[in-house]
Amino acid sequence: MTIRSKPITLFAVGAVLGITLTLGHSVVGARDNSGDVLPLEQLRTFSDVFARIKRNYVEDVSDEDLLEHAIRGMLSGLDPHSSYLNTEQFQELRIGTSGEFGGLGIEVGMEDGFVKVVSPIDDTPAARAGMQPGDLIIRLDDKPVKGMALNDAVKLMRGNPGSDIVLTVVREGEDRPLNITITRAVIQVTSVKNRILEDGYGYVRVSHFQTKTPTDMIKAIEEMQIEGELNGLVLDLRNNPGGVLSAAVGISDAFLDDGLIVYTDGREEDSRLRYSASRGDIIDGAPIVVLVNGGSASASEIVAGAMQDHGRGVVMGVKTFGKGSVQTIQNLPNGGAVKLTTARYYTPSGRSIQAQGIEPDIVTGNLRVSKREESGIEPITESSLSGHLSNPEDGEALKSEENTTDTSATLAEDDYQLNEALNLLKGLSILSRKG
Repeated sequence: MTIRSKPITLFAVGAVLGITLTLGHSVVGARDNSGDVLPLEQLRTFSDVFARIKRNYVEDVSDEDLLEHAIRGMLSGLDPHSSYLNTEQFQELRIGTSGEFGGLGIEVGMEDGFVKVVSPIDDTPAARAGMQPGDLIIRLDDKPVKGMALNDAVKLMRGNPGSDIVLTVVREGEDRPLNITITRAVIQVTSVKNRILEDGYGYVRVSHFQTKTPTDMIKAIEEMQIEGELNGLVLDLRNNPGGVLSAAVGISDAFLDDGLIVYTDGREEDSRLRYSASRGDIIDGAPIVVLVNGGSASASEIVAGAMQDHGRGVVMGVKTFGKGSVQTIQNLPNGGAVKLTTARYYTPSGRSIQAQGIEPDIVTGNLRVSKREESGIEPITESSLSGHLSNPEDGEALKSEENTTDTSATLAEDDYQLNEALNLLKGLSILSRKG
């Protein structure tokens, strides 16, 4: 084989691959550092294509660009989550996990060459604009997404705060693509929110798993406990795309007294890890309902799976996203990094969630409750009958019942799934007290 290419180009390729290439032949039986025999015929094909591009492509391309494209292709061909990060992209990743970054506030992946929305992040421009899990983005302004690398698409979605971008979205159930205009902003993610739903019943929303999320959640629960004892808690992980593995372990550990939380298994010894709970349950065994949906991914599924396997909480909602792989960031000498899938994670009972997701214990669809038109006719009850006996406990008890009914009706209209979770939580709390 004759390769008409500058020697420096061939030596550059050879150095990257860890072998020696010559102009007319290759060294038969060459081995890489691990001792495995290298696929020399494929490497000769690679060097041949490299030389043809350098010689015949319509425009001049630098060796650096070609090799970076090759590295990106090598990683993107493995799975949707492995990728090469140059110095700028690596810096953006570190900023994103710290909790403040610029852009739209949307977690995305690739599917069939298009950008797929895993989940919009709470209180961000994307969430306010109505982006939904499962949306397929086919155009960014006037640029088609098909064939675009995910990193390039993310770069286009980011920009100066205050600037607009139009996303053309294909959404299930819609007859035609939607054009959604979103104004970029500096994204400051508050990963934990909380409130009291009713006396004794708390609500914690975890929108993203960051390093400080477990600490923030524990603080939020302690604040609610100051107001009174918690008889039950709703842990809302809907549209939570995941994040830092250690945060998922910390959230689970807050409610589990002992036992395995999650374990990972890969080819290397370093990728085989086990995470177990320490003593202590922040709500002392009070019932928990974990809300999930199709936008609950990765770290969210770790928490839901651990709670489900230990019988510590009831998982309610719809099946989760199904991302059961672990990515590690490996620094490179050039200041960039490789994000590489190195393991799968498993729930305490040994379930792999990869491409399967967590099946809820109780399935509740994304329904909406609308107000029924009142007929104006009061229903006939015992209290309507002439001469009915009075109830000696009327008054405060009746007033309390009316207030509860009004609150429940409002919650059902605003968030049907949360209302169902609260009803279930009340039942579990009653049973636990009787037991």
